[in-house]
Amino acid sequence: MGYAGRMDPMIRWSIRLARWFRHPPSPRMVMIGAVVIGAALIIVGVERMGAWPAWLTLGDQPPRIIRH
Repeated sequence: MGYAGRMDPMIRWSIRLARWFRHPPSPRMVMIGAVVIGAALIIVGVERMGAWPAWLTLGDQPPRIIRH
């Protein structure tokens, strides 16, 4: 696995941030990330307000396992 598997998480994030500063993402990738985060926040907001439709809510039944 090498040294990266035993590395402190803060050092790993620091290295990742340094790479992002050296090679920043393209404006298109930044826009895609912003749209995804915005959509997730809208979904969470609608759910918290209680406006989430019942037909989109999962039931209390456990998931069905399909066996072949």
